[in-house]
Amino acid sequence: MNTKLTLTLEKEVIEKAKKYAAEKGRSLSELVENYFQFLTETPEQEKEIKLSPKVSKLRGVLKVNSDFDYKKVLEEELLKKFNG
Repeated sequence: MNTKLTLTLEKEVIEKAKKYAAEKGRSLSELVENYFQFLTETPEQEKEIKLSPKVSKLRGVLKVNSDFDYKKVLEEELLKKFNG
């Protein structure tokens, strides 16, 4: 069941986000929902994610340190992108 949510954001951020969503062929609501879903995933949910065959082939291609926090990096990059 969908529920309406009202957010208060800087006008410039909204405009950039709408443009980004349009370029990706997505709605702004869909992007926000996906981001919130990503932020609130538990480790058990992460394991349940089904990967497409193309993405599965890419697994293991990039080597990073065991303490690499991809969620933190993703969050920082998204903040940079949407904050200018």
